[in-house]
Amino acid sequence: MDVSLLSWNVGRSDLLEQVSAEPVDVALLQEVPRPPTSGSRILPRPGDVAWQTEGWKRRTWRTAIMQVSQRVTLAEIPIAELCGPGGSDLAVSRPGTLTAADVLVDGEVCVTVVSWYATWEHPPGDTRLLGADAGAHRLLSDVSALVDHDRSRRLVIAGDLNLLYGYGEHGHPYWAARYQTVFDRAAAIGLEMVGPQAPNGRQAEPWPAELPADSRNVPTFHTKQQGPKGATRQLDFVFASRSISDRVTVAALNEVDDWGPSDHCRIRIEVRDL
Repeated sequence: MDVSLLSWNVGRSDLLEQVSAEPVDVALLQEVPRPPTSGSRILPRPGDVAWQTEGWKRRTWRTAIMQVSQRVTLAEIPIAELCGPGGSDLAVSRPGTLTAADVLVDGEVCVTVVSWYATWEHPPGDTRLLGADAGAHRLLSDVSALVDHDRSRRLVIAGDLNLLYGYGEHGHPYWAARYQTVFDRAAAIGLEMVGPQAPNGRQAEPWPAELPADSRNVPTFHTKQQGPKGATRQLDFVFASRSISDRVTVAALNEVDDWGPSDHCRIRIEVRDL
């Protein structure tokens, strides 16, 4: 069987109606404001959790997973705070940054999906410097509990990591090496970065000076000043367990006319032959 997924940092509650019309089975969403409490096909259930992302900054949004088509159902994977009760729950370092669910077809689990978001953080006493690699490492610690000892569990994990792949800001080698530790650690536990990468998405034009000439990165985020046409940085990534990584196709829907109303573009994920 095949399953179609969408990953999108929506940032706005009015985009949930658009998500529900997407030609996919399941949507992995980030920066989701609180949805309506009734009639929602969103996990977690809006009435079951404090709808926010914890941290030094109050964020009135969180990650979520939406059932879009009727051919699948979702079974939420229970989550507990790292220091809280619930020995059978998935422990999460920062509530709101991670949502997980099993995708079922005809009552059988075909794949486990995770929506995650790496929060920006700053060093003590210095609010000018921001980074998200620490948050990304916390997410990896959290999802490692979902990876089987033989790394065979079928996992697709997607979202906004707020870091760069293959280089550092303005070509800085220190940050390039530091960001790379996230992707290397993911691979070490059995999670392969599967995209989006060119040619499955439009590359930046003109080419940014900070981006290596051989990079296959595709921009997935734009600032207000840039707009979709001027987008240069890829912040969104998809990972899959090694057991199915060769059956996963990922594409950034980042053409100017196809970008959509969020500052992040949509990411389409097709998983075949589950």
